[in-house]
Amino acid sequence: MEFKELGKTGVMLPEVGLGTWLYEGGEEPLRIGIRSGANHIDTAEMYGTEGIVGRAVQDIRDQVFIGTKMLSNHLRHDDVLRAAEDSLKRLNTRWIDLYQIHFPNPRIPIKETMNALEQLVDEKVVRYLGVSNFSLDELDEARGAMRNHPLVANQVMYNLNKRDIETELIPYCERYDITVVAHTPLADGSIASNQTSDLSIGSQVLRQVATEVDRTAAQVALAWCISHTNVITIPKSNTERRIVENCFASGWKLTEDQLRRLNDAFPRH
Repeated sequence: MEFKELGKTGVMLPEVGLGTWLYEGGEEPLRIGIRSGANHIDTAEMYGTEGIVGRAVQDIRDQVFIGTKMLSNHLRHDDVLRAAEDSLKRLNTRWIDLYQIHFPNPRIPIKETMNALEQLVDEKVVRYLGVSNFSLDELDEARGAMRNHPLVANQVMYNLNKRDIETELIPYCERYDITVVAHTPLADGSIASNQTSDLSIGSQVLRQVATEVDRTAAQVALAWCISHTNVITIPKSNTERRIVENCFASGWKLTEDQLRRLNDAFPRH
């Protein structure tokens, strides 16, 4: 597993972490993932998986980086503080490594939310702050609302079928030292599907490249995703085998020619 710095924090996160949206695999697959180098686990108030994440890491908490998120209707100042306290209880931990706004809420002033988040950092309840599913304009507004602590992450959808963030959002994040945490990197699983009936150009090229590098299609799709210098990813799987497979998407690189062919086969819309 290779690692990338979270913003300019000095904290190194694995290129491939563990997502838990719709996760049903139990505690052991998460532990297997951690032992495979994926010591970044993403969860959220909305997911209902904070409890299982907390149980999975209870004996190795200081070895794991946990990111969680509050609901978009919990963005008033006092609601943010309560949501953090509730997440701490469910995770059975004394601190949250990365606390993120799950979705923007235009009805609540972003400054109010960010003030509460910065208070949590000052109180050492939270180490770092981020957002999720924020557009470029929303991200810029949130970053501008910070007073004493940087915004270090934006978690957004990014995969071969959905590449719109490459135009402006990824360059913006590079400029301001914000790590892009790519969720849903395999879409609904269809990108790396083994269905032989899929004769799309993209699927054919993906399989060709997988054969060339002696990897699975899923590993190639993940390796493509993390080929950007400031992008890490958090695929979800319920099985130990698939989690280990995902982890081995890191530690090697696609060639420039292979990246070009994949980009051509999955054109940006």
